[in-house]
Parts: sequence; structure tokens; C-alpha cells
Amino acid sequence: MSSKPTATAAPAQPAADPRPARLGEPLPHDLLDDGERLTREQLRELQLDRLRAALRHAYDDVELYRKKFDEAGVKPDDCRSLEDLARFPFTTKADLRDTYPFGMFAVPMPQVRRIHASSGTTGRPTVVGYTDNDLSLWADVIARSIRAAGGRPGHKVHISYGYGLFTGGLGAHYGAERAGCTVIPASGGMTARQVQIIQDFKPEIIMVTPSYMLTLLDEFEKQGIDPRTSSLKVGIFGAEPWTEEMRREIEDRMGVHAVDIYGLSEVIGPGVAQECVETKDGLHVWEDHFYPEVVDPVTDAVLAEGEEGEVVFTSLTKEALPIIRYRTRDLTRLLPGTARPAFRRIQKVTGRCDDMIILRGVNVFPSQIEEIVLRTPGAAPHFQIELTRPGRMDHMVVRVEARPGTGSEQREAAAKAIAEGVKDGVGVTVEVAIVDPETLERSLGKLRRVRDLRQR
Repeated sequence: MSSKPTATAAPAQPAADPRPARLGEPLPHDLLDDGERLTREQLRELQLDRLRAALRHAYDDVELYRKKFDEAGVKPDDCRSLEDLARFPFTTKADLRDTYPFGMFAVPMPQVRRIHASSGTTGRPTVVGYTDNDLSLWADVIARSIRAAGGRPGHKVHISYGYGLFTGGLGAHYGAERAGCTVIPASGGMTARQVQIIQDFKPEIIMVTPSYMLTLLDEFEKQGIDPRTSSLKVGIFGAEPWTEEMRREIEDRMGVHAVDIYGLSEVIGPGVAQECVETKDGLHVWEDHFYPEVVDPVTDAVLAEGEEGEVVFTSLTKEALPIIRYRTRDLTRLLPGTARPAFRRIQKVTGRCDDMIILRGVNVFPSQIEEIVLRTPGAAPHFQIELTRPGRMDHMVVRVEARPGTGSEQREAAAKAIAEGVKDGVGVTVEVAIVDPETLERSLGKLRRVRDLRQR
């Protein structure tokens, strides 16, 4: 077996940080890890060394990669610069499904310490594996993310991501422990009890999907508790796209700093990129482990920094499941680093190539609907799009939950305002239905945004 790239060792963490965390200020230099102290030039040298090793590992130890590289006429040694990566073929979710369950694993099964998988709601799930080193790396990058969000050793972290095959809960759990924090493994569901736990245990940080955070906020208010009086200071939100409008609502209602975390199970899980609390200007990609590209989703051409397209990731240090040029379907752009100058940022992801709806010839993204819903009085930030084709034309219904206590006249006004906003801002006519609170389908803390019932 060929030599494998290994994860860097985690920096030693103090049992407690005697300094209070001052949110909005840069992270003290002594709390940065070795990777965060790299210059941009040092990082690029490290990336090339790790990239060449990752390509060799994938080619030597995964049959699918060997076949794809050979068909593309490239070998691992053809990568002499970071730009040469563009010569190598993409990996897609279909590749993982076609090799279900373990065909993409690059190490013998006795070396795999954990298996995670996607929900598989659109077909076979995608299955991912982790070696001991992979799990240590994963804990490292989430610990780094928590520190970037304002977390410090000794803070309590309330984790409301689902535990199990979904990567969110366990990924956040071990990363928070690696950061020296105290973990409250609440998982999802039992919303009323979660509010009680937050009130009693007094965590400083919560890690959860943004849509479930809004559900928790509703529950606080339902119980007659002002959410701004809670102990929470930071919310680290991920696992689904969310907009700046949603950030403002969460921060205003909860009195917390709301920051974004990004990841995909196929790449490692949460912790691929993180927004820094002092800037809140996009997610710094932890490029010493995950190399980003942005490509045109139609032509596949690599785009220049600043141009919007589909973000593609290559893992640089993973062992069990090396991933080469994985097409995420997430739309964003690469930008220079700010709070972590060596690491480039991706703009907040608010849409996906495969989320785009073509309605009567008009491209519609759920994020466009969300922006309109969030600015409408009486409407909660929970909505669902239903697509049907009753005749020759497609029909869209936008179902939006009302805020608690919203009367019938307010509901009618909200429905009218949303319909007009979509017509004026997006350019399509839709039907809007305001429904009772907590009636739309939720799964693992996420709200199912689109139900496409059109005949194929």
C-alpha cells in the first residue's frame, strides 16, 4: 500500500482559558494552531505536497479513481503545480452511490473506525468512512472552527445537530471536546425540553441548523421567555443554506453572534470552512486540509477568484475516503482571506445548482423566496415550495408558517405581500398560503424546502 497523507497533530489545549472571551475581537495568537500561523506562501507549498500525495493515494488505492484518471489521460505525477489539478476528473455524488457501500474506501476495512452516511432520500445514501487519523483531523478542524466563532476552553456547547449516521452531531461533539469545551449532546427534537436545558445548563454556544434555531426561538417565546435573556452568546449554524436576513433575525431575537459553518459528509462533514466572529464576512476554508476551486457549473471551467460558480473540493489529508475535485453543487465565490489571511474565503452559500427551479422559463432559487418571507410582517421564516403541473403549465405554491398569534387579516396581508414580492423581485406568479405554526415537514432539524410533485 502506498504511503498515506496524515493529519497534523492537534495543538495542546489548556484545561481552561483564564481570559474572558471577547467576541468580535481577533483570536489571541497563542490560541491559533500551527496551520493558522502559516503564511500564504507556506500554505501553497504545503498544499502542493499534500495534493500530490492525495492524488497518488486515490490512484493507487481506489479502483474508481484509477479508472477515471486513466480515462482522462492523467497520472498523479502530472500534478506539478496547484493549477494542474484542473486536468483531473471531477467526483460526483453519483460516483459514491454507484460504488455503494464501500467501493470508494482507500484503506482495508479493519482500519476504518467509523462510518457515516447521508439520509439517502433521493436514492442510495452516500457512505463515508474515517480512520483514526481522519477522526483526529475532523476534531481538529471543528475545534479550529469553534475557536474562530468565539469559543474558548471551558465554554459549554449545546449541540442540537442530529446524532447518528448524519455527520453533524458527532462531528460537532468531538470537535467541541477537542477545543476544550464542555459538551451538552442535546441532539434534535424535544424542543420544549431543549429550551429548559438551555435555561438550566446555561451554555455559551449552540451548534444547530438555522431553521431549527428559529424553531427554538419560537419555543422560547411560546414559554414566555425572552430569548435575549439566555446564556447563549454564539450560534454556529450549518447543514443548510441560510441568508443574511435570517442571520439578522436570529441575532436580533436571540442576542447572539450568528456565524456560519460549512461542510459536506463526502468531504469530511462540518468543519471544512468557518466564518470568523470578528468579521462575519464569509467562511474561511481550512485550506491546509481541503483545497477549493470554483468552476462554471455548465462549462466546468475553473473560474477566477471573485467569480460565482460551483465550489469543488479536494481533500489533502484524508485516508479512508480521499475525495478528488468533488462537485458540491453549492454556488459561491472564492475571496481573499481577512481574519485568517492565509486562508481564502467562500461567500456564504445561499443556493445550489440542483436547487434551482425553472418555473415557466424563469430560474427561481429558494433563497430568493426566503429573503421575501423574512421581510414580511406576520410570516415566520419557515416556508415550503410545492410544484405541481395541473395542466400544461407548472404551478408553484409557497406555504409559509404564520408567527404565533397572527390573526386572519394579518395572514391575508402577509400572503398578498409575499406574492407581490415574488412577482416583482423574481418575475413569476405564485400562490401563497399562510399555514399554522409548526405544521410544515421537518427532518433532522432541517425544513424540507421544495416538494416537486410534477410528473417527470
